[in-house]
Amino acid sequence: MDERLRFVARLLDGDKMAAVCREFGISRKTGYKIFNRYKDFGIQGLEDKARRPYRHVNKLPFQIEKAIVKIKQEHSTWGAPKIRDKLAKLYPMVKPPAKSTVHAVLDRHGLVKRRKRRRYKAQGTQLNAAPSPNTLWCADYKGQFMLGNKKYCYPLTITDQRSRFLLACEGLESVKEIGAFPVFEQTFKEFGLPTAIRTDNGVPFSSPQALFGLSRPSIWWLRLGIAIERTKPGHPEQNGRHERMHLTLKKEATKPASYNFLQQQSRFDNFIEGYNNERPHQALNGMYPGEVYTPSAREYFRPEVPEYPFHDRTILVTQCGRICMGRRKINLSTVFGGQHIGIREVADRIWLVSFMEFDIGFFDEEENRVEPVGTNPFAPKVLPMSPV
Repeated sequence: MDERLRFVARLLDGDKMAAVCREFGISRKTGYKIFNRYKDFGIQGLEDKARRPYRHVNKLPFQIEKAIVKIKQEHSTWGAPKIRDKLAKLYPMVKPPAKSTVHAVLDRHGLVKRRKRRRYKAQGTQLNAAPSPNTLWCADYKGQFMLGNKKYCYPLTITDQRSRFLLACEGLESVKEIGAFPVFEQTFKEFGLPTAIRTDNGVPFSSPQALFGLSRPSIWWLRLGIAIERTKPGHPEQNGRHERMHLTLKKEATKPASYNFLQQQSRFDNFIEGYNNERPHQALNGMYPGEVYTPSAREYFRPEVPEYPFHDRTILVTQCGRICMGRRKINLSTVFGGQHIGIREVADRIWLVSFMEFDIGFFDEEENRVEPVGTNPFAPKVLPMSPV
């Protein structure tokens, strides 16, 4: 970060690009890339900022869950409030769960009849293969390594699955989401939008504290109509083509490491050019990735605010991840901070929370937190794995 700030400061003082690049030991291509990043994103394009995660922890004992299901099976017309009161009678020594928790358990076991309602058509599709460019992109962080100035570099890489085209390789100071956003946005602007993006379950692509492992980047992708694929934990081979590129990157552009970020980024830029346009690929019948890849026809856009015409209210989630209803503050998750969600009363003082076309959880008038729905609403896009 310090090198980038000094570099940009020299240009803002009126120094020539070529002279400053020579002084910092980088190419003019890398210099213009850094300066354009500053003009587009300001200081945030040059540095990372820490974000404090919000933890969502709630585990219902399986004995209580089993009792809820049994009561519902014996009394099919009872709702969550009555079942909760029955639990209090049966187990007076145990604090009964919230009504929203009871409702979520019933929903998880298929014991809730929902009113049929019109749903928006989901954006993106579940993919088992990548038949054409931009059907599937792969993203990951190559293992960090130490630069000559004793600072660690975390390269964020993005490739096209079908053509093996290396879309981006950016050396960052950490794996925090604030550094990843500008890289993806610049890639979207330059190459368009893919149908889906495949990642692992690490940060910033997934957040273990949030509902269903969502993160700010994955929510952003969903709003752009990009489906999400994630590899199984401990199975990097499910992103094998991307991992193979990392091996080549490690051999050709990181050993030995450069002294600072600017010099290392210059090597990454040269590697991108050679990998895409000079290195034949056996799986492409000896063609270069640049000969196979074509930019996406889906241009990058600023997503509009979601609408919820079939819900009772549309609410803007606070930056601290809360749903505010009058004086009440219901905890949702910080990854939804700044997003619009819809709420609808589905039972007596039990509210359903939806994001876009996905139903994500329930809350009631007693507990100030959202209990996740039983079935992962993102399962058709998030959980199924595609073959390498």
